[in-house]
Amino acid sequence: MKLDSKIPAGPLAEKWTKHKFNVKLVNPANKRKYDVIVVGTGLAGASAAASLAELGYNVKSFCFQDSPRRAHSIAAQGGINAAKNYQNDGDSVFRLFYDTIKGGDYRSREGNVHRLAEVSVNIIDQCVAQGVPFARDYGGLLANRSFGGAQVSRTFYAKGQTGQQLLLGAYSALSRQVANGKVKMYPRTEMLDLVMVDGKARGIVARNLITGEIESHSAHAVLLCTGGYGNVFFLSTNAMGSNVTAAWRAHRKGALFANPCFTQIHPTCIPVHGDFQSKLTLMSESLRNDGRVWVPKDKATAEKVRKGQVKPADIAEADRDYYLERKYPSFGNLVPRDVASRNAKDVCDDGKGVGSTGLAVYLDFADAIKRDGEDTIRAKYGNLFDMYQQIVGENPYKTPMMIYPAVHYTMGGLWVDYNLQTNVPGLYALGEANFSDHGANRLGASALMQGLADGYFVIPYTLGDYLAQNPADKISTDHPAFKEAETGVKSQIEKLLSINGKKPVDQFHKELGHIMWDYCGMSRTAEGLKKAKKMVQELRDEFWKDVKVVGTADELNMSLEKANRVADFLELGELMIDDALNRNESCGGHFREEYQTEEGEAKRDDENYSYVAAWEYNGPGKATLHKEDLVFENVKLTQRSYK
Repeated sequence: MKLDSKIPAGPLAEKWTKHKFNVKLVNPANKRKYDVIVVGTGLAGASAAASLAELGYNVKSFCFQDSPRRAHSIAAQGGINAAKNYQNDGDSVFRLFYDTIKGGDYRSREGNVHRLAEVSVNIIDQCVAQGVPFARDYGGLLANRSFGGAQVSRTFYAKGQTGQQLLLGAYSALSRQVANGKVKMYPRTEMLDLVMVDGKARGIVARNLITGEIESHSAHAVLLCTGGYGNVFFLSTNAMGSNVTAAWRAHRKGALFANPCFTQIHPTCIPVHGDFQSKLTLMSESLRNDGRVWVPKDKATAEKVRKGQVKPADIAEADRDYYLERKYPSFGNLVPRDVASRNAKDVCDDGKGVGSTGLAVYLDFADAIKRDGEDTIRAKYGNLFDMYQQIVGENPYKTPMMIYPAVHYTMGGLWVDYNLQTNVPGLYALGEANFSDHGANRLGASALMQGLADGYFVIPYTLGDYLAQNPADKISTDHPAFKEAETGVKSQIEKLLSINGKKPVDQFHKELGHIMWDYCGMSRTAEGLKKAKKMVQELRDEFWKDVKVVGTADELNMSLEKANRVADFLELGELMIDDALNRNESCGGHFREEYQTEEGEAKRDDENYSYVAAWEYNGPGKATLHKEDLVFENVKLTQRSYK
């Protein structure tokens, strides 16, 4: 299979402008003849549905939550990047492009990333016009702060609730189109299959989560805006309902899954505190603007801290190791996430970790409070400090936070071209559901940027190009393809309910999460990955023989919902392991211990692995690799350095 990224020819800075002119258009009278399905109502889904409806298309919007406002985008805290250069500190569209390419360890497309940097400036204007309450300085101008992997301040924010405020803006635009009758909402409805007619995506099969009814919906195009797959690890910062099912069912119908092993471990999360925990809590990367990361210099002191014999305040400045500032003087505590996470793991593995488990480091605000005053710090991060205190029971204004890396984001996803279309005609993937912009590591505050860029400023152009070349004839859900898909969905549900084993779904999910974290998490080895592959295969076999799913299909049944999702995670987990085994290099969040520099940094192999790994589904545990070579004409491939 030849993968055509459809990157336009010409100078990098002109590609998107020329492409917008060259795409085919659908005239306003014809737009109302086309139906579009949008699955997911986070920033990518809500902005896409609202924008397409405003253009005149008939949109059906689906979410498994009871309200679009509960999409996981609401949990984003720290901010959104844009190359506005309001601080006059040397930022530009090209610098944001370069920082993103470098931050992703040179494993993303130049064309896609430059477009993202270009449209970032429009996103802020759009959101301000919607009334998003971005932080402002004393004079009323929009404020900025810094995030990892950048030496400029380009991150716009709304305290520690940026995702929530941006989602409310997108939701208001979506609600307007619902009121206008251009968007029909389907809450509490989960997509369980993609319907293909004549090789094109023409609809979905979904389950009403309240009644259990299996429903079919037809359209001329399907947009998947369903987020990432971090919950394959069980414990992550994702909402517990976040899953891979929509993307995976599309993958099973032929859509390629790209770079699945590229997962992001966020360095600042509240550490695991017990065996019965169901999720982890993020502490925004923005805290590293003012917080200093450290551990005790010697293991004996760290051991006393773990036993509760010594408090952090008792440790003299000379006995503290501010290891990020020591190792990376140019970027300090604001190194990219993969670098900060690996270093936290290294010091904890070396016996210098704190907390009762030894799997934590300190994030200390004493110097910032002394410099700026507690009121200033409270104004910047108050809700985050309150959240920490409620969960941990310690006052971070008085004692350092304890943090440790946790699964947060996935750079891999469905393969898409420059138009955000998968290799399946008529099927698009937006936001975190696709692989396109972040390479092997996403920079902080760039997820919100990508979601809104895709929904507000990319898909309204590129979808029209596809629809203009396809007739507006509607397909009835009585078509055999829909009936076949419905039968397949019902068959899997009946199979899950009929097993009647002894082991609950959550137990399988936890065991899968442990395997993935231990062998395909922050660091990987060939030996460990081979062991994990066998373990996942055995766990999947056991799942289909001994899972216990209670209740029936014709009711609200959360056990059944979870079982469907975990069944997909069990297949995805093996593909992630295969991808990590195939990529014999270290890059970004993919760290193979066999491939590292003398200083312990990720060591790429550009000669053999400068490509997108796009996998074709051939059945559980069976996949064919297709490669899309990455071409770099505007940046020089070098060993990443943040020193």
